[in-house]
Amino acid sequence: MYSYIKGIVTETEANYIVIETGGVGYFIFVPNPFAFTLNEEAKVYVYNHIREDENSLYGFKTKEEKELFLKLLNVKGVGPKLVMPMLATGSVNGIIDAIDRENILYLKKFPKVGDKVARQIILDLKGKLAQSTTDIMTGGFEELVSVLEGLGYKTNDIKKILPNMDSNKEIESQVKDALKLLLK
Repeated sequence: MYSYIKGIVTETEANYIVIETGGVGYFIFVPNPFAFTLNEEAKVYVYNHIREDENSLYGFKTKEEKELFLKLLNVKGVGPKLVMPMLATGSVNGIIDAIDRENILYLKKFPKVGDKVARQIILDLKGKLAQSTTDIMTGGFEELVSVLEGLGYKTNDIKKILPNMDSNKEIESQVKDALKLLLK
């Protein structure tokens, strides 16, 4: 089982990239191949999908995307070929929000997702995604998130600014930086 592959992106096509590391080129299906820059180093979080007739790597720019992908794969009737277009055209937070709010119309906008599949996704995952992705997304910033929530900021607003934060700074500096971003 792989966690991630780090290497040089040597090829980008409509639904996959090739990453070369250690003299080996890995063919990886990704939701948005153009999020990766050709001939530059990239870290891709991967999932190795093995079936009788298939051995494929699916890759993601962030851990959150990979976690959502894995949760969606556990839904009856949902496979990687259905989940990848969802991640390509929808955001992680948008999909989670649609599931928690039981927004069937949002889920049905994705290719191959009909009424039955959308209802099954909601049935299996409602209420189970928000907490797990919040834990992943706050990695290294638990104290900052706690302080900002104590000041009355909503978790969704806090999650949006976390990628712009520096975990090496002291908590006081992190709070000042976060407040500047939240007040924009």
